[in-house]
Amino acid sequence: MERSVIRIHRTGGPEVLSFEEETLPPPAQGEVQLRQTAVGLNFIDVYHRTGLYPLPLPAVLGREAAGVVEAVGAGVASLQPGMRVAYPMATDAYASARNIRADLVVPLPDGIEDGKAAAMMLKGLTAWYLLRRTFPVTRGTAVLVHAAAGGVGLIACQWAAALGATVLGTVGSRAKAELAAAHGCAHPIVYTEEDFVARVRTLTGGRGVDVVYDSVGKDTFPRSLDCLRPKGLVALFGQSSGPVPPFDLQVLSQKGSLFVTRPTLATYIAERAELQAGAAELFEAVQRGQVRIEIGGTYPLRDVQQAHRDLEARKTTGSTILLP
Repeated sequence: MERSVIRIHRTGGPEVLSFEEETLPPPAQGEVQLRQTAVGLNFIDVYHRTGLYPLPLPAVLGREAAGVVEAVGAGVASLQPGMRVAYPMATDAYASARNIRADLVVPLPDGIEDGKAAAMMLKGLTAWYLLRRTFPVTRGTAVLVHAAAGGVGLIACQWAAALGATVLGTVGSRAKAELAAAHGCAHPIVYTEEDFVARVRTLTGGRGVDVVYDSVGKDTFPRSLDCLRPKGLVALFGQSSGPVPPFDLQVLSQKGSLFVTRPTLATYIAERAELQAGAAELFEAVQRGQVRIEIGGTYPLRDVQQAHRDLEARKTTGSTILLP
């Protein structure tokens, strides 16, 4: 099969993303060959492109996509040609077709279209493990979601609200505040206009929130700690503003016996059973209308450089997909 692919031969800015065409071999044992219909764009792709999260070079970027099974390798019994599938965590997604281990993909229900699947697998399963595993949210939980109008943020706010949580969120503009508010965030805070720590304290009657879901990193982490109640937790699951510098763990005791974790989706879905469980919960939440997947933008695969520029400039909202 002939395919188009986006590859990097060196790390750097968006200009290192190279559009190439090549022949894809048949799937090996335990693999399936996919014709991809939509590819998700995520900030982790930027980390790989810049070398913050190093990949062996040359490398094909991208971690999630949806598509149709075209062929199956030896030993694959659970999937058949013609099945619609998606996956959340497998490098080499920036392509019109690919081979992938069969145990990394999940079949798509009829009610989930390909574009939404590609837009939600990584982000939606990230929201799943944060809300259902890292700090299980229940009715009455007070949460703070940074980047509440982003891809993970919009999903997490809706899902947390559906679970009965009081959802606070930080955003960079009033337009993003309106978007977050329309997706379950009861209290959007425009951090460019007011001190989000003071606002969180006011909204919680001085107590603080139970958990902060922080994907921003360096610019927010120290103040995320200040938003917590005693024994609260910060789940630092990204670093769009840069890595958090080393800090004195004694700070955690001084601020109220706080907890900090640095989780990754890869760990939470390392077992096939957990991937299936997470996907099932995500699909159910979407099909019930508890979570709406917002595709904020689409780009042709060959325009991936511009997509990366817009993502880094925080011009995107919701989820963004690339169309092969």
